[in-house]
Amino acid sequence: MAQSNDSLWGGRFASGPNDALAALSRSTHFDFRLAPYDLKGTSAHIKALHQAGYLSTDELAKLESAIGQLLEKVLNGSFGPQPDEEDVHAALERGLIEIAGAEVAGKIRAGRSRNDQIATLIRSFLLDASVEIEKQLHGYIAALVSQATKHRGVVMPGRTHFQHAQPVLLSHHLLAHAWPMVRNLERLADWRKRANLSPYGSGALAGNTLGLDPNLVARELGFAGVTQNSMDATASRDVVAEFSFITAMIAVDLSRFAEEIIAWSTFEFMYVKLDDAFSTGSSIMPQKKNPDIAELARGKAGRLIGNHTGLLATLKGLPLSYNRDLQEDKEPVFDSVDNLLLVLPAFSGMVSTLTFNTELLESLAPMGYSLATDVAEWLVKQGVPFRDAHEITGQLVQFCEQNNIQLEDPTDSQLLAISKHLTPEVRSVIDVQRAISSRNGAGGTSLAQVDTQLEALNKVLAGEK
Repeated sequence: MAQSNDSLWGGRFASGPNDALAALSRSTHFDFRLAPYDLKGTSAHIKALHQAGYLSTDELAKLESAIGQLLEKVLNGSFGPQPDEEDVHAALERGLIEIAGAEVAGKIRAGRSRNDQIATLIRSFLLDASVEIEKQLHGYIAALVSQATKHRGVVMPGRTHFQHAQPVLLSHHLLAHAWPMVRNLERLADWRKRANLSPYGSGALAGNTLGLDPNLVARELGFAGVTQNSMDATASRDVVAEFSFITAMIAVDLSRFAEEIIAWSTFEFMYVKLDDAFSTGSSIMPQKKNPDIAELARGKAGRLIGNHTGLLATLKGLPLSYNRDLQEDKEPVFDSVDNLLLVLPAFSGMVSTLTFNTELLESLAPMGYSLATDVAEWLVKQGVPFRDAHEITGQLVQFCEQNNIQLEDPTDSQLLAISKHLTPEVRSVIDVQRAISSRNGAGGTSLAQVDTQLEALNKVLAGEK
């Protein structure tokens, strides 16, 4: 086949690319979503061309009008790529030529390359995506805070190794899922500091000789500054990989809670009841109420991990500077953004509408000898070395298991038979509410500490430092 007249390259080639090569090279099926960012970049670029004397004022005005018209067509769907166009850049240049004419529109390519264009576009796209993800994270944190506030004082079994460990407040457990998302918000904010630099002006790899002002372009595009090295700017995608990691981390954090909700909503646990609006049924079993949102969130986590891993594998062997392999950076991160923005609203809705079986949770809190550590620490306060206190308490648990009773049930004589240190006063610490209130150190599960967390998280949601 002959090379398309709309191609951005080909002058030195005697013939066009083979059909198989053209099909492999084509990226419009995924990169055309960057068209608004490309046009915004072109709008900034022509201002730099005008300032440097390569466009007259009339030409600048004509191109600005053409860009505005083309953007409107892109947004309303009346303009799109043709089947033989290689990428978003080629499609949009054709569109500008159709509106403004080849003589004027043909000048816009001066002083820039697809390499610095696409490096800028992906940053712009991800910066906007980060804001949308941030909004959804706020919504999820708000759902957790709302449930924690509603259930202040409710006790539940805390677990390690998924076995009963120590009683905790339900609010404390819920907020344990909020703080990772606060850290993800911090990661996004920190990432923006590195992403908020414009590669425009880097050219293919070495910059340009036309004297265009990259700072002008950066300001027009809303970037905080310009990248420091033209080769690094066009050849590196660590900014994309870092963003990909953050999306994967968010998905993993959601998946951990999803796993608990899936277990909690079973008949065996009955900790929570899913709202009808955020669960589904079975096509064959009329009684089923399935935690599909939690399961899909868990599944999406694997997908986002795969996107991140694949991107890193693509980047690991690339020499400086630009390589066509970098075309593979966009689909994974697009997919991660799309799926995360799909999962978060549904997951937040599921969490905000959960109904907790508080009576059951409180009845289970002391089960499994979960107050044994309180007994051991009481012994330490009586002067018993912890090594011995641990052993004595273990013997108490063993006695209770053998006799199918709870820690508070042995008689005074039975306690003393286990150890002379187990006086009747030990029963004072075998109490769930006391166990909760006594854990009042920073970050503990006491109600006062949970209230401190709630206050801090409400400040996060309000945008306070």
